[in-house]
Amino acid sequence: MNNGKTRVDPEAFLSRIGFAAHQETYDHANSQIFRAYRGHAGTAPSDIFRLRHQVYCVECAFLPVEHSVDGMELDDYDNDSTHFAAYTMDEKLVGAVRLVQPEPDRAYPFELHCEVFDDFNLPEREEAAEVSRLVVKKSHRRRRADSVLGIPGFAPLPGHDFDPTVDRRDSTSPMLLLGMYREMFRHSLEAGIRYWYAAMERSLAHALKKMGFRFQAIGPEADYYGSVTPYVLDLHDLGRKMMHTNPELASWFSEKVPVVERHHPSRMHVVRKPESGSDIN
Repeated sequence: MNNGKTRVDPEAFLSRIGFAAHQETYDHANSQIFRAYRGHAGTAPSDIFRLRHQVYCVECAFLPVEHSVDGMELDDYDNDSTHFAAYTMDEKLVGAVRLVQPEPDRAYPFELHCEVFDDFNLPEREEAAEVSRLVVKKSHRRRRADSVLGIPGFAPLPGHDFDPTVDRRDSTSPMLLLGMYREMFRHSLEAGIRYWYAAMERSLAHALKKMGFRFQAIGPEADYYGSVTPYVLDLHDLGRKMMHTNPELASWFSEKVPVVERHHPSRMHVVRKPESGSDIN
């Protein structure tokens, strides 16, 4: 009998000792690795736009090289964006992404190239933003440290135990993609953004789904810097599902860490930090 209460798996929560280790291993490094630059493009480091030039213009040839300015790839949406960047511990940029909120009279970037299904109604503009210009430095793609190894709530890969002295020795982050998405998630909650649009390849959507980001297709596949599909993600729904299926990861995302106070054979009492204004429950 569960008396109408949700059953809680003790293994899904951290002990106080485990939390201390978790905080040291992940969040201390994370605060140095992932950064956000809000406002117009001039507030973001030029390295972000140089990396975009390298990936979009040189490596993938999505955009003409001659459209770049001083080796930087920029467009009209950069001033309407918050830019997020990932660095190594020795201050080298290895990844970037932006969250675009265009002015009311302008289309989202994906709307210039993609159509949506007739039965899809776009959310209110002030509640939505588009994930755009995701780039990762070539040397850091498909590395062992870019897997789920070391991410709270995910088991280590078979045969690999997470050792921070080893996995941080090469100055890379074990959660490059997820770390940038975490920074966007936090910014979105603060800014009142509930929905994310994204035009991306199905392979990326599948990879994000494995991490808990279940984007829903809202239109047919289109040619937009390659074959992509337009998607939307409800961040409120994401938060609820993440807390239910992976509370440890949800806590890492929101910095509300669940701590086991006392554990009895028949019941467990869990004390969490206050919600501090978030409406994701």
